[in-house]
Amino acid sequence: MAGPARLCVTNQKGGVGKTTVAINLAGALNELDREVLFVDLDPQGNATEGLGLLEAYDAEPPTLLDALVEPTDVSRSELVYDHEEMDVVPSNVDMNAAEATLAPEDDGATRLDTLLTELETGYDVVVVDCPPNLGQVTDNALIATENLVIPALAESTSKRSLELLFDYVGALEMDYDAEIEPRALVANRIETTREADEMLEWFDEALPDVPLYRIRKRVALQRAFAEGTSAFAVEEEIDMCERFLELADQLVETLEPMEVNA
Repeated sequence: MAGPARLCVTNQKGGVGKTTVAINLAGALNELDREVLFVDLDPQGNATEGLGLLEAYDAEPPTLLDALVEPTDVSRSELVYDHEEMDVVPSNVDMNAAEATLAPEDDGATRLDTLLTELETGYDVVVVDCPPNLGQVTDNALIATENLVIPALAESTSKRSLELLFDYVGALEMDYDAEIEPRALVANRIETTREADEMLEWFDEALPDVPLYRIRKRVALQRAFAEGTSAFAVEEEIDMCERFLELADQLVETLEPMEVNA
């Protein structure tokens, strides 16, 4: 039976604005009238905070980690929080123990896949925000979704981080007989510099088959984050909303006909 499109927003390099991209992509999908489930896998809980659900980060069990350990034993009502733009499975302080808890020698890297099957009925798209590192938690996101949105800065350091990410994904594909596809590269926080211009050219040349979306640095995006919403839910008009809508529209066009979980 087919289910919603699943995708994860990931880059093991910190400081690239990964969570801002994830939240605004989810907001753009909501603008396109898609029902979105947002899952914050990052133990730091940045997306949980950026969606105004900070109290959930310190909530008592059952939490997301409990659900990953026993995916069929935690109810949807215990995990999913309401938000004006999307439903949210928040992170929790307990997720700091996830790397040690999800043992690689068993099915530790496939727990999220099982959990999403339990939770995703009624949604059109699942957006998973990953931690800024590689390991068991990110493995779960990659295997469960098999569709990547990759934020990267228009800086030379992104070359190495992208090489490491694609090498890692290739190894994971072999280990789990998976096909994990990069669906979009988001050049984030672009400033008007020569280095940025050169990196944008490099992105096009190095990844010609991956659509590139340019998000310029805007303080207004951080203001929306501080208000607990995407840029689409604030009164302030933000020009980068159009770029996020283009990204969301392309992903919908690419993924929805695929019946990802068929």
